[in-house]
Amino acid sequence: MGLLEDLKTQILIADGAMGTLLYSHGISSCFEELNLLNNDEIQKIHEAYLQAGAKIIQTNTYGANYPKLARYGLEESVKEINIAGARIAKKAAKDKAYVLGTIGGIRSFKKNTISMDEIKRSFREQLFYLLSENIDGILLETFYDFEELKTLLSIARKETNKPIVTNVSLHEIGVLQDGTHLSDAFLELEELGADIVGLNCRLGPYHMIRSLEEVPVPKHSFLSVYPNASLPDYRDGRLVYETNESYFAESAIKFREQGARLIGGCCGTSPKHIEAMARTLKGLRPISEKIVKHRPIEVNSIPEPSDATPPLYETVKHRHSVIVELDPPKKLGISRFLEGAKALKEAGIDALTLADNSLASPRISNSAIGSIIKQEVNVKPLIHITCRDRNLIGLQSHLMGLHTLGMNEVLAVTGDPSKIGDFPGATSVYDLSSFDLISLIKQFNEGISYSGKSLGQKTNFSIAAAFNPNVRHLDKAVLRLEKKISCGAHYFITQPLYSENQILEVYEHTKHLKTPIYIGIMPLTSARNADFIHHEVPGITLSQTIRDRMNAVSHDPLASELEGLSIAKSLIDAAYDLFNGIYLITPFLRYEMTVELTKYIHAKQLVNAERRFING
Repeated sequence: MGLLEDLKTQILIADGAMGTLLYSHGISSCFEELNLLNNDEIQKIHEAYLQAGAKIIQTNTYGANYPKLARYGLEESVKEINIAGARIAKKAAKDKAYVLGTIGGIRSFKKNTISMDEIKRSFREQLFYLLSENIDGILLETFYDFEELKTLLSIARKETNKPIVTNVSLHEIGVLQDGTHLSDAFLELEELGADIVGLNCRLGPYHMIRSLEEVPVPKHSFLSVYPNASLPDYRDGRLVYETNESYFAESAIKFREQGARLIGGCCGTSPKHIEAMARTLKGLRPISEKIVKHRPIEVNSIPEPSDATPPLYETVKHRHSVIVELDPPKKLGISRFLEGAKALKEAGIDALTLADNSLASPRISNSAIGSIIKQEVNVKPLIHITCRDRNLIGLQSHLMGLHTLGMNEVLAVTGDPSKIGDFPGATSVYDLSSFDLISLIKQFNEGISYSGKSLGQKTNFSIAAAFNPNVRHLDKAVLRLEKKISCGAHYFITQPLYSENQILEVYEHTKHLKTPIYIGIMPLTSARNADFIHHEVPGITLSQTIRDRMNAVSHDPLASELEGLSIAKSLIDAAYDLFNGIYLITPFLRYEMTVELTKYIHAKQLVNAERRFING
């Protein structure tokens, strides 16, 4: 007999958490390293689960891959840790229980921090060493990213005929992170060759049972379930799970009623939980038919546009467009800011861009300022969103708030680290990268939250992304652009440029892209300002000619401003015929300068229009 043969007629009990028990013993370092340092401790935990009634145990290799071991400086120990993990489990099982080689998911919500090529490479390495020890099957568990799981399942299926278990993890009842319904996901996994499909981690018995109610009994595979003990509590700096064993015994009956044949435990579970389920299910045969609860129909309504103007990425495709950055004030009081917003509106800008605590210094909330100028000035706000100041929860809440306020132009950026700002000891969050944030906003536009649940409406965000051409290898920067486009970016806004040749170079490197680009131009205000940008702003180099021009008028503030405007106009001239979009950055709230430059751009438009009329 074998594992799959047994599952045709039996419900098999699997083990529970390994990490939870080690954590309860005061161990908080790399759990997988204990395969080498304290194999007796690992073997004792395996044996405790076997004594509790488990017929299947998994190797202590969940995170024994190159990327995760690298966090502990153990990336060169992949072979030793995986082989040791398999041997310890087999020694404990003594041919009386099945041993599954465990491989955990790598991607969580930071999807773009590691490439799929690297994931595949590390997976093949770990899979090879586990299979070399002649284990009884492979357990792929805790996969939030469905693309990752499907990719790795396809690889594993080609490498082995042994049973493969694929367990996805959910944030919400019955739906994966990308919005795929659980029953559809199981069908895809079956088609890719999974022998056992199921759930593990994140949710407790209650929510897993509700999820399985909408899933039919698989026809070509078996169903597994590994619930968490409960929602964790946080006490004195430690996570605590409190679900008692009797609740797990009751839940085991309900798991059986939903068609589960392989039942174990995940975070927070112990041998007591496994013993309770084994005792309760002893002698009961699995079911093959059940009544499936109809999944609810989610309706995503599409809201009416908040204003009559098209999104910026459409505007800039068809005509020259000017957007201007005006930083929210660092101090309370916005009268000067509103004066600038009104003047720029009258000058004919298409949007006012509002930075999100630029240079990691606190300012009045850009969403509050954006709401005010939208209502009082009737100018389109373009809200910058950084990954620095908000975790994943806060970012989603912020996006929902912006949508509710009707502010649909956003710029997704990583954000300057807090150590360069007014509070260098403050925490930089960076739950997401700019790539991840762009993907999240795109998913909102599809009406799906990060957890995969319906938002009730589809947002209609116009997604801008940052482009820094001030780098040594521009071709690599363009590759980042292409990656951002694949994530969902609609258009780009560059950092300020100070060279006509550099503007031409940017054009040559990006002319193959259909995605519009706004060229950033920030007028210089003084020789000191020019020196600071040249010497202290990373990546930006001013030519000696520009610095000499600013130094020549350093004695006269008005002359310095006029010279800064003259230089900016030359840059506008260089960009105008190559790019439809100009992004003016207002220095130090001196909006008169960007008003002047906006008028200059519109004057060029009139001159060109007259020429076309005369020649036409």
